[in-house]
Amino acid sequence: MDTIIKSPQDSAVEITELMKPLNSNFSGKIHGGYILNLMDQIAFACASKYSGAYCVTASVNTVNFLNPVEVGEFLTLKARVNYVGKTSMTVGIRVVSENIQTGVKKHCNSSYFVMVAKTSSGENVTVPKLKLRNSEDVRRFIRSKSRLETNKLRRQAFSKAAFNYKEHLEELKDYNVYIDPSLLD
Repeated sequence: MDTIIKSPQDSAVEITELMKPLNSNFSGKIHGGYILNLMDQIAFACASKYSGAYCVTASVNTVNFLNPVEVGEFLTLKARVNYVGKTSMTVGIRVVSENIQTGVKKHCNSSYFVMVAKTSSGENVTVPKLKLRNSEDVRRFIRSKSRLETNKLRRQAFSKAAFNYKEHLEELKDYNVYIDPSLLD
């Protein structure tokens, strides 16, 4: 069987939608949950386009809401695969709003969705190799790899079996917490 190799550009997807009052809060800002829904949709489209398979969301690594999105603005979401494992892909998403009257654009959000490719029966399926064509592709791949490794280490360090809360009690004294005296015994 031939090895399939695709570039990040082969996965690129872009959508633009007019932000309507239906999806806003009382102050005229678009609900973050609505934007997350759009992000999940574009992550699915991007990962499915790249892998040629149905994809599911395994995790949302980071969501940074940088600027609010106003009713009446265009919202553009751009996605591409930054990293691949055997059956998983990290999809980087950038969200930009544009004021229709002024043309001013704001970077509103960036996020990383980990998607897994599936067969029609629900089994994981191998994804194509990722062809890194330039220094930016390498930077995005290594950054995503590092993020996944850091998350794995954090899960291990804070697992119920590995975590010893007594090692952290002194450090908690600098924070806005009340430590129950029974924890100090």
